[in-house]
Amino acid sequence: MAASAREDGRRGQEHGRRGCEHYDRGCLLKAQQICEECSTLFGEYYCNICHLFDKDKKQYHCENCGICRIGPKEDFFHCLKCNLCLAMNLQGKHKCIENVSRQNCPICLEDIHTSRIVAHVLPCGHLLHRTCYEEMLKEGYRCPLCMHSALDMTRYWRQLDDEVAQTPMPSEYQNMTVDILCNDCNGRSTVQFHILGMKCNICESYNTAQAGGCRISLDQQ
Repeated sequence: MAASAREDGRRGQEHGRRGCEHYDRGCLLKAQQICEECSTLFGEYYCNICHLFDKDKKQYHCENCGICRIGPKEDFFHCLKCNLCLAMNLQGKHKCIENVSRQNCPICLEDIHTSRIVAHVLPCGHLLHRTCYEEMLKEGYRCPLCMHSALDMTRYWRQLDDEVAQTPMPSEYQNMTVDILCNDCNGRSTVQFHILGMKCNICESYNTAQAGGCRISLDQQ
């Protein structure tokens, strides 16, 4: 059978139908959506660049991404700086990080650029798979890379204001202050210590971390 294949290859070369040198039969291979002989449809969608056959999912080929993506195309735009196709509602409304799509998802550690799962852009500019983002919100609200708030927390911060006001600290802690670092604005400030949370004096976020030891005002010692 191998000898027959090689003979077919030689005949193919004689008739100018030779494919690549690694193909024994030496035939010219041509990928296409429909069979020229029987008109069989190999795929509802076919990309002649990626040679991708698939069911119709409104796919389109993005030249900048270099791959086919699930559309429809009119619902997406390609961000040149992020190097990724994003939903149209994010055009001009997201923070760009150069080539951010070439990083893996910090939740599942899988590739984002070639994934069929839609990417979610956090306010800080980092990307997560949409499904990973939804799972993350069940456990917390901060970007796993930079700790910036992953969504608008303003309403919750105001609720926390009320809880702090209604929960006075014991007398020995009432005049205690602490240095904090804000994960949202990266500012530093000195605030009154409270067990429920310490609010940034700059942006009023409670997404803060203690940056030094507690201390009591000198006039109260």
